[in-house]
Amino acid sequence: MKWCGKKQSEPVRPIEAQAEILRCIGDKLRQKRLEQALSIEEVAAKTLIRQHLLVAIEKGLLEELPEPVYIQRFIKQYAQVLGLDEYALASSFPTNKSNRTNNKPAWSLILPVIQLRPIHLYVMYIIAIALAVSTLSRSLSRNEGLTNNQLPELPLVADSTTAPPKGSSNVESVSSTPKINKQIQIGVTLKAPSWIKVVADGKIAFQGLLPSGTQRTWVAKDNLTVLAGNAGGVLLTINQKESKQMGNLGEVQELTFAAPRL
Repeated sequence: MKWCGKKQSEPVRPIEAQAEILRCIGDKLRQKRLEQALSIEEVAAKTLIRQHLLVAIEKGLLEELPEPVYIQRFIKQYAQVLGLDEYALASSFPTNKSNRTNNKPAWSLILPVIQLRPIHLYVMYIIAIALAVSTLSRSLSRNEGLTNNQLPELPLVADSTTAPPKGSSNVESVSSTPKINKQIQIGVTLKAPSWIKVVADGKIAFQGLLPSGTQRTWVAKDNLTVLAGNAGGVLLTINQKESKQMGNLGEVQELTFAAPRL
């Protein structure tokens, strides 16, 4: 294929021919880029190839580029952005590796990519958990300062077919049927990680972050309060009855359950 139409009076070394072909390809790419009013920065952003490499291709600076196989790949990406026949243009550039003696390392030619090792992922995971717990703790601290009347209306979990009237206490009677055992038993199952605080008969029985899949049970004589930072991931079982979701995902929910009275 004749790119520049130059007559040669003596044999040209392979590397010189390679450089000449690159100059012709680069000139074609540059002209097409200017016709489309694209800057070299815009092409670099679309191809993810560094600007100085694109300039080297346009000017045919073979010594500034890596091995021919990578140059061919860059030509293909560049031509594709411009709407040219990328396969024909890239295949016209020879990739005989024996002609090159001063190749640049291939890893330095594309936009830098951060390689994450397992230790990096572990550290990032720990930092993310710490930030989440810190944010959740601040949110819960603000909510603990509110009175029951200031808390937003939340869906009740106790077995009741009618909604309680406004202004009533959120202390629920678990069952209207008299029971010999006056204790209240609450089972908690975690579908998603959540910060949990349990207060039994006025004393903190548990406070901390529980992972998904956790199952815990608490018993109180008079009343038992459950506070969840991710209510949508918490299932409550009252006195071994059917489990019910405590609230919505990401919602802070506090429910208090009273032992049945004879």
